[in-house]
Amino acid sequence: MRLNSKGQVTIPAELRRKYALEEGDEVEVVEVGNTLRFVRREGVQRRGERLTGHMRGRATMSMSTDELMELFRGE
Repeated sequence: MRLNSKGQVTIPAELRRKYALEEGDEVEVVEVGNTLRFVRREGVQRRGERLTGHMRGRATMSMSTDELMELFRGE
């Protein structure tokens, strides 16, 4: 990795996948002895959790689940 002019680095895609890091996830940089560690912030909602939380309760459909399935499947 290379540090850019703003002090930012890009975490390689392989490591983002391995550790399930997604855009918007919060991490901290922690100094441990002579090294720096990236640590996922505890207690912070992940991007998907934030999105579903934002959408929860906003549906305006008055159809039941069975009616929706019938509509989607064309039955």
